[in-house]
Order: sequence, then structure tokens, then C-alpha cells
Amino acid sequence: MIDFWISVLEQGLIFSIMVLGVYITYKILDFPDLSVDGSFPLGASVTAAALMGGINPYIACLLSLVAGLAAGTITGLLHVKLKITNLLSGILVMIGLYSINLRVMGKANVPLFNKDNIFIEGVHPLIVIVLFVLLVKLALDFFLNTKLGFILKATGDNPQLVTSLGMDKGLIKILGLAMSNGLVALSGGMMAQYRRFSDVGMGTGIIVMGLASIIIGETIFKRISILKASAIGILGSVLYNACTAFALKLNFQTTDLKLITAVIVVIALSMNGKTLSFKPKKLLFRGGNSYVKNRESAQNI
Repeated sequence: MIDFWISVLEQGLIFSIMVLGVYITYKILDFPDLSVDGSFPLGASVTAAALMGGINPYIACLLSLVAGLAAGTITGLLHVKLKITNLLSGILVMIGLYSINLRVMGKANVPLFNKDNIFIEGVHPLIVIVLFVLLVKLALDFFLNTKLGFILKATGDNPQLVTSLGMDKGLIKILGLAMSNGLVALSGGMMAQYRRFSDVGMGTGIIVMGLASIIIGETIFKRISILKASAIGILGSVLYNACTAFALKLNFQTTDLKLITAVIVVIALSMNGKTLSFKPKKLLFRGGNSYVKNRESAQNI
């Protein structure tokens, strides 16, 4: 039982790097980037190809990061330079990456059981994962506190301000999308090494998982002032994976995971400072229109 929950924690932390990437586009840039569903398996594909070629597993992670940066840059160029809508730009890149991932791996699934990986023998995988997550978190926090990081946040909040400062908001968007997809691809590369296989379909639903983690984290931990947004995203990712794992423990089938994800997102949204109210309108009127505040509307009935 303990090993099961440790495994859930490990996977939740690996996915948290992806969540930090989604946070950049979803919360900072206000950009619904669907290309992450393709960049996650892209990172896994590049890592698998690198390991099969005998490349150092840490270099393989770096190559995954670079591949993700390239994918995000393409999404940004489609949106900024070709004026394609944000949703369609992400969808086009996601579709294109499916074929690219197949090209990179050579087939739909590549096992990595006999290949070296970042998880050193004799060192618990959780320690390696925590070090990676802390490194990414600290690097992201440092960047967001720089001048360029503040400009990136301003691009999502007030693009007119960025333009007035003489900065190219389109270029900043491309930078943010590149960073986002780079982190997502890095997460995919780590997950491929953790699970010891890479599959072309392992990115399906990643964007929903990332959004669910962010929403859950903000719903529960937003009022804790000492926690930064990156820490909230990491905790949300761990909680999301714990929820899905608990559902599996309740004898739900793995095919129900997408439905479980949808239910979790609905619950989190309903708790996220929102209230659902249903006020039935009066459809029966007595004494003409004397009980209706808007007499003109009543006359039109």
C-alpha cells in the first residue's frame, strides 16, 4: 500500500513540471494552448530515441526540453505571425506532432527496460524526481521575478502596457509558449524514463490534467499567502493524481479515468469561489401585468 502511494507521489511530481508549463499559458498568458497534448509525447519520443541511440539520459532530458521549445515556438509563430487563432494554432501543432512523434520513434511504442535512465541505482527515484522538480520550480520563480518575467506576466494582463513600453508583445507570447511546451516536453521525457516506455498516445488529455491540477491547487491552497503559484501548481498536481489513484482503489476501471477527470474539474470549478444558483422565473401572472416589474416585457408575452 505504501509503495502504491509513493508511486502516486512520484508520478504527481513528474506531472507537476507539465503543470508549471500549462500554468504559463493558462494563467499568465491567458492562452488556451492545446499543443501540449502533442509536446508531452514529443518529449517522451525524443528521450526514447536518444536512449536507444546510447545518449546519456540527462542529455536526453535536455534534448526533450529543446524539442518542446521548438514546438512552442511554432505554435507562437502560427498565432503571432500568421494571425491564426490561439485555439487553432495549438490544434494544428498538436496534430502535426503526432506524425512527428511517430517519425522520431519509428513506431507507436518503444520499450526502454534495458536502457540507462536518470534514476540512479541505489538512490530512491523520489529523491531524483524531487531534485528535478525543485530545480525547475526555482528556475521558473527566478525568471518570473526578472524584468522579462514581469513583462511576460504583463502581456497576459495588459498587452497595451507592454506595447507602450516599446516591447513586442507577439515576441513575448512566443517566448512564453516556447517555455511552456519546453517544460511539458521535459515532463514527458522524465515520465518515459520513469515508466520505461514511450507511447505516441501518452499525451492524450494532458491539457485537461494540467488545468485540473491548477484549479484544484488554487481552490485549496490559494489563501495560503506563503505559497507561490509554482508551489500551488505542484501541490495541485500531486492532489489530482491522488484523486485519480483513489478512484482506481475504489475499483473504477482505468477506462473511466477521463470521466473521473471531468468530474474532478467540475467539482474544483464549483468550489473555486463560484456559486451555482438557480432562480426559476415566474411564468404565471395574475391580474394582467401588475406582478411584473418590466411591463413592456409582459406586454410582449
